Amino acid sequence: MPHYTIHIRIEGRVQGVGYRAWTVAKARELGLSGWVRNRRDGWVEALFSGPTAHVQKMLDSCRDGPPAARVSAVQTTEEVPALEIEGFRSLPTL
Repeated sequence: MPHYTIHIRIEGRVQGVGYRAWTVAKARELGLSGWVRNRRDGWVEALFSGPTAHVQKMLDSCRDGPPAARVSAVQTTEEVPALEIEGFRSLPTL
């Protein structure tokens, strides 16, 4: 399977609603590597790396997020070359 890495920023009501915990669980379920963190500007930022189809599925899921979230925008930047990262984790707020 082709390997793909993408960096995303999610805007909306995405902090204080369990978005990071949901992201960690969903990414691990899909077997992705990377990280997620809150940003002081109110956005959530994440990096996903794994098989292209799994990364795309995660990106599609992030457009909705957990039930309490209200996503208004998702900005994506493809990372080239694909990064080799071990596991998926939540990082401190930046």
